[in-house]
Amino acid sequence: MPQGKLICYCYGFFEEDIRDDVSRHGRSTIMEKIMAEKRAGACRCAETNPSGR
Repeated sequence: MPQGKLICYCYGFFEEDIRDDVSRHGRSTIMEKIMAEKRAGACRCAETNPSGR
């Protein structure tokens, strides 16, 4: 289980996941996926993130 700060409550990505993704791909494909889901309206941050964002 990754440790550190939870970055995405909707999809369960941690800071460590994004660092590993950048190491493997040279950029964050995870952030690209998150942003695509947000644009598509599939984001549920307001419901899943305690801060509402």
